[in-house]
Amino acid sequence: MNLRPVGSEASFDLADIHDRAFDRPWTALEFDALLKSPGAFAILGEAGEPAEAKGFVLCRSIAGEAEILTIAVDPAARRRGWGAALVEIAAGIAAETGSESLFLEVAVDNLAAVGLYQATGFAKVGLRKGYYPHPDGAKDALVMRRALNT
Repeated sequence: MNLRPVGSEASFDLADIHDRAFDRPWTALEFDALLKSPGAFAILGEAGEPAEAKGFVLCRSIAGEAEILTIAVDPAARRRGWGAALVEIAAGIAAETGSESLFLEVAVDNLAAVGLYQATGFAKVGLRKGYYPHPDGAKDALVMRRALNT
């Protein structure tokens, strides 16, 4: 397991993983714009020889707060510790940049992700009604928070 920081040069790789992980994937242009925004950082997880991308986390850390904008693990690599490793490195970087809290939103019906976040120290702090667009109707999102630098 190799975790390394990446910038906008990795936009196509991130979009490819996101496409495999989500019903509504983000485009390389969206990743490029986010990675060029203030406080943004991304960590790519790779394994094997030659290195094969397994997952990533994209965050933003500004004014004492950080947010996981998206995290994705290739479905073929799930349940092998990639998600937890990416969350932990993101939390460490956010803390190093002075953030006191790390936030995220997750679909209420994404039980695997909710379980991952709870196991890595997040707690529910709110609910966003109709946050995620979906063909069957908008889905609610849990807002979760993890304290940093405590």
